[in-house]
Amino acid sequence: MKIYVDADACPVKEVIIAEASDFEIPVILVTSFSHFSNAKQPSGVRTIYVDSGADAADYRIVRLVEKGDIIVTQDYGLASLGLAKGLIVLHHKGFRYTDENIDQLLQTRYLSAMARKSGQRTKGPKPFTAEDREKFRDLFKQIISREKLR
Repeated sequence: MKIYVDADACPVKEVIIAEASDFEIPVILVTSFSHFSNAKQPSGVRTIYVDSGADAADYRIVRLVEKGDIIVTQDYGLASLGLAKGLIVLHHKGFRYTDENIDQLLQTRYLSAMARKSGQRTKGPKPFTAEDREKFRDLFKQIISREKLR
C-alpha cells in the first residue's frame, strides 16, 4: 500500500506524512514544478514533480496507483478515476469518496462551472478549519490502520 497525495493545494500533507510514518506506509507527493522545493523530506516520503498544466498531477497519479493504494485529493475528477480503479480516495476535509457520493459531487461541480460560464457568481469552498484537519486525521488513521491489517 502507498499513499498518493495531490499535493499542490493539500492542507493536510503534514498529517498524512506523520500518520503514514507511524504505519511505515510510503507517501508520494505529486505536485507541479511551480511548487518545487529543496526541502528534505522525511524517510518514506517521495515527491514527484509534474508540469504545471491542468490535471498533470492527476494524470500522473492515475498512471502510478495500484490496487490497495490510497489517494488524497480535493479534485472530484481524480477521485472518480481512483474509485473506478477500486482505490480508497479521501478528501482533505475528512470524508471518503464513494460510488454513492461521487456522481452528486461531479454534478454539483458541473452545474457550478456552467453557472460561472454564464456569468453567475458562485460560492467558493468554505475555509479549511482545525476541525476539518482533525476530522481528516481521524478518518485517515482509521482507514490506514484497517487497511494495514489486511
